[in-house]
Amino acid sequence: MKINYKIYSILSLFFLLVFMRGLAQENTPFDKDYFPPEQKDALKTAIKQIKEGDKYYEDDIPMYSLAIEHYLNAYDFNSNNALLNYKIGKCYLKTIQKPNSVKYLESAYKLNPRVQPDILYLLARGYHLNLDLDKAIDTYEEYKGSLSPNELSQKGDHLDKKIAECEVAKDLVKNPVRIFVDNLGSRVNSKYPEYGPFINAEESIIMFTSTRDNTTGGKTDSRDLKFFEDIYISKKVNDKWIEAKNPGKPLNTDSHDAIVGVSTDGKHALIYKGEDNGGDIYECRIKEDGKWQSPKRLPKEINTKYHETSASFSPDMKALYFVSDKPGGFGGKDIYFATLSIKGSKEKLDYNDAVNVGAVINTPYDEEGIFMDVEGETLYFSSKGHNTMGGYDVFKSVKKNGKWSKPENMGYPINTPDDDIFFSFSRNGKHAYYSSFDPSGYGHRDLYMITLLGPEKPHIFNEDYDYLAYLTKPVQENAMHGKVEIKENLITIIRGKIMDAVTLGPLGGVIVEIYDNELGRMVAKFESNTRTGEYMVSLNSGKNYGFAVKAKEYMFHSENLIIPPATTVQEIYMDFMLNKVKVGSKIILKNIFFDFDKATLRSESATELDRLVKMLIDVPTMKIEISGHTDNVGSDNYNKQLSEDRAKAVVEYLIEKGIDQDRLTYAGYGETQPIADNDTEEGRQVNRRTEFKVLSK
Repeated sequence: MKINYKIYSILSLFFLLVFMRGLAQENTPFDKDYFPPEQKDALKTAIKQIKEGDKYYEDDIPMYSLAIEHYLNAYDFNSNNALLNYKIGKCYLKTIQKPNSVKYLESAYKLNPRVQPDILYLLARGYHLNLDLDKAIDTYEEYKGSLSPNELSQKGDHLDKKIAECEVAKDLVKNPVRIFVDNLGSRVNSKYPEYGPFINAEESIIMFTSTRDNTTGGKTDSRDLKFFEDIYISKKVNDKWIEAKNPGKPLNTDSHDAIVGVSTDGKHALIYKGEDNGGDIYECRIKEDGKWQSPKRLPKEINTKYHETSASFSPDMKALYFVSDKPGGFGGKDIYFATLSIKGSKEKLDYNDAVNVGAVINTPYDEEGIFMDVEGETLYFSSKGHNTMGGYDVFKSVKKNGKWSKPENMGYPINTPDDDIFFSFSRNGKHAYYSSFDPSGYGHRDLYMITLLGPEKPHIFNEDYDYLAYLTKPVQENAMHGKVEIKENLITIIRGKIMDAVTLGPLGGVIVEIYDNELGRMVAKFESNTRTGEYMVSLNSGKNYGFAVKAKEYMFHSENLIIPPATTVQEIYMDFMLNKVKVGSKIILKNIFFDFDKATLRSESATELDRLVKMLIDVPTMKIEISGHTDNVGSDNYNKQLSEDRAKAVVEYLIEKGIDQDRLTYAGYGETQPIADNDTEEGRQVNRRTEFKVLSK
């Protein structure tokens, strides 16, 4: 048969183009040959956005957050470009939104495994930061195996450390420390970044750093286009933080000013100025009239031509602990201390030569963010060494007989695979203040207070409450002068009324149970007055309580009450409105607690959940829906997914306790069903809730 080679060649070329076009659908260049003519203008716009993003990405001091904005515009046009996905993922790894990196890095690797030599390393970092630790280890190993002998000699130790960090993280995540995390609120936080919080011994003054639009001098830094750093101060009045103020000059200047330490009495501030002498520490003290003096550079015994970045006075003002990367240390930044004395009527501080605190605390890696407790015995600091789970972790070491103990990792979730620096701790070590990013917060980074609950206590559930009899006595039916007492020096009296939610009529003989959420045990059980529905109980101040109110033919009602510490007797009024059991009834589960920004149930939720289990056992025909709800901060999709995951976690708990799966459904409504105003922190807190609804009974 005679072959027409001309036709054959044309057909071959055609099929080759089809084949190449098929490959291009996997990794699509920003090229006109890959898009129809009607998308010509959109393609030009996308290419322009990439070029704009590249300017920030490739700058001497990259501005990754600005690059992301342009790259995402191009991504909306073409999401199947390996290099673009790589750049977006790398940018996210360099910002506070690191968890977002994995999606794009996975896509980049899938589209082109050779898109950039470090794609596997960045992907491993993304998994590491997202606590997908087994994937992180496997990917670090895969990247390690792809290196040449020369590359392995340069990077092998670093990769081995990263793998070891993942192993540490796995252990810490399995045994998390028990904490509550509370945002300090809109009077302290803003839409701008807040970080580096430091408190005085009484937790009545907090000083922190922020880059706000009312910065002294009103300038922005050309390197990142953010306002210059200033120090802000808030005070606690009636147990609430008041509006944070910029004290202005002379504490703050027209340049960068960052707080790195505060004395226990709040009268001495330690300030870091990174533009002076490579980075120096200054001291500023407050005068008797309440005004700040001009900051003064610490002497040559402290500041050198190298970087001195953070510092902390001992509580007796006889020593200063500080961080420096000067030569002669154990590697990177080390912690040093210098003894000092106060001389003269003007309280001049004389510093002696600085001494390295030693190899027990310092490592070949960096140490940073030091804080000496008010007793002068426990040093809190951050380190990239020791048994860190990634980046800087917070550690503590106790000085006994002149020697420092082996540093103890403060645990997860205080520590994460990201950098955790600049924590300050309360007098009793039960509160820690730090900065973090949360999509539901007020802005870039917010300040939070952690309450450390200590080791978990076993939950006690017993139908015979005689062992609590010495703590309580019942309310008398004919008089409300009697009360349930928990005998302590500092008490808070809780009183109120129990009523039908529809008729507002009093409900007498209603059982009220009160649980200490920290201990996971009941501390009081009594009935409301049979005639008036009133109740009264005395509780220890400074604790977190869960109330459970139960009446026949009514849905149980729960409330969470955190009573602040008190120096005198105080009273709180709480009324309870009960709803009858009927299809469509909704109850808010107010003692359900989740880990920060996660769908992991805290152990403090067990009491409330077990009450729900008992109700479902007592009414075996009832079917319910568990629903999760959020406030309106953050994206719609993020809120919906988080609320659904949290509702699902509750359902899984009920199933594990023996409740038939067919009786349970779950849903996440995100921000779509608010029950309070989202314009205030109080309203947003109310909207962040878990509910159950009766579907049938």
